Amino acid sequence: MAERSTSAVDVARESGEEPQTAPAEQATADAKAGAPERDTGHEDTEHSEEEKSEAEPAAAPPELHSGHKLARRYRLEECLTRLDGFSSWRAVDEKLRRAVGVHLLPTAHPRAREVLAAARSTALLSDPRFVQVLDAVEDDDLVYVVHEWLPDATELTALLAAGPLQAHEAYEMVRHVAQAMAAAHRAGLSHLRLNPGSVLRTSSGQYRIRGLAVNAALRGVTSEDPARTDTEAIGALLYASLTQRWPYEDDAYGLSGLPKGVGLLPPDQVRAGVHRGLSELAVRALANEGATASRQEPPCTTPAELAAAVDELPRIRPPEPAYTAPPEYQAPAFPQNPYGRPPAGPTPPQTPPAPPPPLQGRTGRALKWGVSGLLIVALGLGSWQLADTFLDKSPEKPKSDSPIEKGSGEKAAPTPKQLPVKDATEYYPDGTPQHTDQVGFTYDGKSDTYWRTKSYADGPDMNPAFKKGVGISYDLGTEKNLSRATIDMLYPGDHTTVTLYAADSLSSSASLSGMKKIAENTTSGSKLTIKAKKPVKARYVVMWITAMPYAAKDGYSGSGYKQAITDVTFMG
Repeated sequence: MAERSTSAVDVARESGEEPQTAPAEQATADAKAGAPERDTGHEDTEHSEEEKSEAEPAAAPPELHSGHKLARRYRLEECLTRLDGFSSWRAVDEKLRRAVGVHLLPTAHPRAREVLAAARSTALLSDPRFVQVLDAVEDDDLVYVVHEWLPDATELTALLAAGPLQAHEAYEMVRHVAQAMAAAHRAGLSHLRLNPGSVLRTSSGQYRIRGLAVNAALRGVTSEDPARTDTEAIGALLYASLTQRWPYEDDAYGLSGLPKGVGLLPPDQVRAGVHRGLSELAVRALANEGATASRQEPPCTTPAELAAAVDELPRIRPPEPAYTAPPEYQAPAFPQNPYGRPPAGPTPPQTPPAPPPPLQGRTGRALKWGVSGLLIVALGLGSWQLADTFLDKSPEKPKSDSPIEKGSGEKAAPTPKQLPVKDATEYYPDGTPQHTDQVGFTYDGKSDTYWRTKSYADGPDMNPAFKKGVGISYDLGTEKNLSRATIDMLYPGDHTTVTLYAADSLSSSASLSGMKKIAENTTSGSKLTIKAKKPVKARYVVMWITAMPYAAKDGYSGSGYKQAITDVTFMG
């Protein structure tokens, strides 16, 4: 597996080029009036008639069709949007065999340079809460931006079509979106097109934001105060999630607007049962539109202030599962009215059934004695078991807090507890380390620090002929019973494989063949739990990674197959 030194996304911006600005009211009007022109399921297609009439003259897009290939790699499948001289497609990355999204526009388009710069800047963020930009290319007469495709995700638009969100879901949505946008603004990026179509919920319940900076660049949307524009947009998302109403007079995104002339009512005055704290939060984010918080708290004017306000709220837990009563007892079906009154009307004469003939001869006597014998045996066994039960009880038996014995001396397993890590070192038996100075970040208890690998061109499985794997060796201080390990990682995807070994020392180069294998596991997410069949005594534990997912370029390494470990927890 060869290490990749460059990325497909150029990190350089256009020198000396500054985005043009327009009054903040332009972006606010876009957020209010952007009615969806088409529900694509994966692309933000909001565009108002006013935008169309005032848009700059767009260059004619090149003739593209399903089946067309870009860079001999991205095969276009379905056109989702064709607007203002650009188009958006669902495509297939034939090299990695996965679905992707693609924005296309000609290089002569008046906004081509801004789109390219926005995409390249967004690719540097590498925050998993955003739909990642995978490639941004200027190829002859065409500019195209490739981004992730999430087939299992659902737009907030579709969720709100079914009704307002529960308080817990609305809380999780605003918490994730506010924190993500605060991180983006710290990196100098803004969205300016946040709406229910740009927020996705995955099948695992996580919220992802798409179109960061790129959607606004495609439509030429700017703002004098981007932080306030994005904060108001998050407030509108929260308002809609609580009330299933758009917090302005115009209908948008499949939601009805507020009654004309009444102003911006707090959510708990629009719909009964709205969580009071979330209602106050939505009002604080939309304060500059005329709303007033009932407790006179200051408005939130930046995503960071809004994220801090969310953290100050008591955590809203998911509702307890509804109790389902067991089914009522149903008496077995018997013939109707077997012993009741006879039905009305004349009853035909009935002949009583003849009694069964008595048992005669030796057979009858044998059956009688056999039944009698069985009854006597049953009574004897019942009496013996009852006596044995009473005699077995020992009132003098002392109580004990020791583990309950079961079977032949076997004791119940104790509750697992966390095993502290005393020391660690990077494990690289081939003599080529990754980042030895970052090993301590994997057990410092902080989720924002991590040890990372280098970026490789082939994967997910590493090439044994070039590099068999990468890993870290941990010292638990003394020999402990290790039952499982939990590993938190930065990059999800297909796939990460980790194996645990019990070693004899804290060595960076000891051979794996001399170690005892504890267990292994594979995941496509960002959390991995490895369980041993039975506890293993070990002081030194080697975490050995032999497969890593593909991830986009970030501020530390190029795009390729790589992984970063944020936290490792051992239990025993």
